[in-house]
Amino acid sequence: MKFSVLLPVSPETSDPGTVVAVARHAESLGFEAVSAVEHTVVVSDTDSRYPYSPDGKLSLPHDLPYPDPLELLAYVAGATDSIGLSTSVLVLPNHHPVVLAKRLATLDRLSRGRLRICLGLGWMREEIEACGGVFGKRGKMADESIDLMRALWQGTGPEGVVFEGDFFRVENAHSYPKPYREAGVPLHIGGHSAAAARRAGRRGDGFQPLGLSGDDLSGAIELARSTAKEAGRDPAALEVTLGWTLPRAHEQVEWAESMGADRMLLSGSRRATNAEALMEEMADTAAALGLGR
Repeated sequence: MKFSVLLPVSPETSDPGTVVAVARHAESLGFEAVSAVEHTVVVSDTDSRYPYSPDGKLSLPHDLPYPDPLELLAYVAGATDSIGLSTSVLVLPNHHPVVLAKRLATLDRLSRGRLRICLGLGWMREEIEACGGVFGKRGKMADESIDLMRALWQGTGPEGVVFEGDFFRVENAHSYPKPYREAGVPLHIGGHSAAAARRAGRRGDGFQPLGLSGDDLSGAIELARSTAKEAGRDPAALEVTLGWTLPRAHEQVEWAESMGADRMLLSGSRRATNAEALMEEMADTAAALGLGR
């Protein structure tokens, strides 16, 4: 089991000294990776329903700083040595795949293969439209985006990459540098819907179920794995990441293993109201899990 830490969703995340301190602390304690969230813009008057709260409302302030996750991870990469860099989640419809492929490959190359991306389709229609995306077609566009990025990463021939989809097309395209790893940047799929589970099975290197529990959670994981098998892929190769809070995470390892998880992504509790409190929870959790031994 691998254990990652979610960087705090707070004003401290955009403070350079604080975010580096948290990342270095996680590295020194033996956590596998740090993970950053994304909202390009937050629309205060949104009609969109947030799927992970009972009232459908985003509980965080609208003016809360959300640093760009890739810029943030690049900054962390330069201040650390070995800890992994991930997103949870990158809102794929906010990004053009040709530009995103270059950004991910560059960050993976410069960090020597430390990058892992968990991407999702987003829930806030107004945010996606503000970024130029098409909310109602974002599923099909996401599938093409994933295929196109991988084609650009794998394409090394003198004629370049040719890709013709319904939404994106390139001809004789050369995109360098390539990712550090020959297989490219691992792309995990995050979400709560059956479509997300099937997308993970067909195209993902991993699956991160969000906001699910009980039979819904186990059913989503099974759907991802069965879809992978139907697609001729190895279902056992599909990494599963489950979320939990830092305190008492050691008591949930057996549960996570029973669900077939490969990783637990741990966030601070409600009591971790600042970076200092979060780092204390990280240290206590690392000791309880026996990390760094």
